[in-house]
Amino acid sequence: MFKKILIANRGEIAIRIARACRELGIIPIGVYSEIDRTSAHLNFMDSAYHIGDSPPQASYLNIGRIVEIAKKAGVDAIHPGYGFLAENTHFARACADSRIMFIGPSAESLALVGDKVASRNTVKKANVPIIPGMEGAGKEISSFKKMAAQVGYPVIVKASMGGGGKGMRIVRCEKELEDSISAGQREAQSAFGDATVYLEKYIEKPHHIEFQVMRDTHGNVIHLFERECSIQRRHQKIIEETPSPILDQTMRMQMGAAAMKVITAADYVNAGTVEFLVDGNKKFYFLEVNARIQVEHPITEAVTGVDLVMQQIRIAAGDPIGIRQEQLAQHGHAIEARIYAEDPENKFMPSPGMILDLREPQGPGVRIDSGVYKGWDVPPHYDPILSKLITWAADRQQCVARMRASLREYIILGIKTNIGFMDRIMATEVFKKGDYHTHFIDENIHELMPAYDHMHAALIAAAISASRGTRMNIVTDPGSKQGTTPWQELGAWEICR
Repeated sequence: MFKKILIANRGEIAIRIARACRELGIIPIGVYSEIDRTSAHLNFMDSAYHIGDSPPQASYLNIGRIVEIAKKAGVDAIHPGYGFLAENTHFARACADSRIMFIGPSAESLALVGDKVASRNTVKKANVPIIPGMEGAGKEISSFKKMAAQVGYPVIVKASMGGGGKGMRIVRCEKELEDSISAGQREAQSAFGDATVYLEKYIEKPHHIEFQVMRDTHGNVIHLFERECSIQRRHQKIIEETPSPILDQTMRMQMGAAAMKVITAADYVNAGTVEFLVDGNKKFYFLEVNARIQVEHPITEAVTGVDLVMQQIRIAAGDPIGIRQEQLAQHGHAIEARIYAEDPENKFMPSPGMILDLREPQGPGVRIDSGVYKGWDVPPHYDPILSKLITWAADRQQCVARMRASLREYIILGIKTNIGFMDRIMATEVFKKGDYHTHFIDENIHELMPAYDHMHAALIAAAISASRGTRMNIVTDPGSKQGTTPWQELGAWEICR
């Protein structure tokens, strides 16, 4: 087993990995950019090293600097987490060249599955259904136009490397194509250091379902069932759940078998996900492989009892998985809500700034993977995720109720967040029924936005109260479905800086 692991990431995922290291008796080593000098993840490291200025290209995407620090710290391995360099072939190869274990697939496997085009071609040979699209990354606009005409609009432009919705653009007619390609290339370059994009047919209103897979160096391969990931904004998941409400056991086993076939064909070792789109006729198509630990991995841990990060580390150290497929089962239901520093009422724009107050929910079946604290300045340079709220219960109905109760307990003041937006999603009849698709937010946006029917009256009342020097006693309408708000739960308060 490793003695020291460098965690080449930040925020909640760096903390999650550090905890797994501690439990395995491994010393976690951290890194930080200039603006992350006071980041919460540094408190969980044995030691930490400055890697560069605040922009990602100068710090968390700086391969040379990270490898240099790893050598200086004398680590045995590097865990990349998710995002940044997690799926970067050059980084994996630089680790191998420096005789440092990269906790993830080999550079060769990563080049295959990390490149969405190459992985599509491999999967096609393995007789797993794929979405029609390019069999090679496009370099000239003419090749994109030709493929779009062949498969028919709408199409989607996607980054060949990376994930998280970065670089994606839906194109509904030829006049939008060139600008969409250019925008996708710029975003892909910024997020992953690689501007390569490709094109495939866009499936309208699909379910996005991923299967968690693992394979070790001894040839053992398992899947740990599915996660329903169809609640998305800007092509990025924000709510995930398992089991998927739309899968029956037969389809679950078919998709799981296909996922294991994909990972074996790619000679992939370590943890990853095989992603599928499911159309309205419940036909599934291979989408891509995400060659890393996923943001939403905690819900799989909740229903299977398997620590995925520990398994990643053990597999990288050469240990066998030690779990047979027939030993695995889903117990209960789990949901994850990603808590972002963003303003849903302003096109989900990031909301950096200081967290003036923070109160996290607690209770049975509630887990928080958090990377923030009261008094911390959320920087504008990175993905605005603050934490992940996970709830587990014996069935889906109780799990949704527990999630809604937890969201209402969650208080973050000083910046805008999507907490209320998440609660409103789960209050909709469509979500309660479980038959939603990737266009859910777009189709229900008016219902998901808060109503301010009495805002003017409330502001006038507050102004009168303030001028008289009196405190307002706000009474919640007993018939209201909205319940109390964080402002009411806090009692008397004022913002001081």
